[in-house]
Amino acid sequence: MHPHKTRADLWMDLLLVAFLIGFDVAARLLPHAPGVWPFAASALFAGRMLRLPALAVIVPLAAVLLSNVALAGDDWRITLVVCLAITLPAFAGILVRRWPGAIPVVAAMVSCSLIFFVTTNFAVWAFSGIYPRTLEGLTQCYIAALPYLDKTVLGDLFWTAVLFGGAWLVQRVPAFSRRAI
Repeated sequence: MHPHKTRADLWMDLLLVAFLIGFDVAARLLPHAPGVWPFAASALFAGRMLRLPALAVIVPLAAVLLSNVALAGDDWRITLVVCLAITLPAFAGILVRRWPGAIPVVAAMVSCSLIFFVTTNFAVWAFSGIYPRTLEGLTQCYIAALPYLDKTVLGDLFWTAVLFGGAWLVQRVPAFSRRAI
């Protein structure tokens, strides 16, 4: 590959990473429905679209950590679990590169949303002190979180559609592509 092409690709990837991080931080800090953030969708999108997929992990981690600066913090152990869980869609995006179409993307996003729900609520139960550390307390924690599950899954799917749909428009609709210029 031509060296200037490689450098241009790197710059395009870095610009996309910066855009996605800024987009995620703004979306988390601006008023939004509880549990509806674009973080997971951005991570999945980055994993699938970046020419250097290793950069995809930076997107959700930087977005969580930067937005946490402006928000009240959780217990560091809960934040650590959130950071680990929110990177999963980046790896899923890398994995689903090998399959074309929307079905692998949707399946990956729903799976990641459910894993995020299970792991982060387990961390809340284990580390927040809100619930007794018993099976009953764990059950109470998951029951209390259930009203956010559909919002998380639907929000992740919405943002996935926005990002992948936007990319599709830019690539295929002449008015949005650079080829029209």
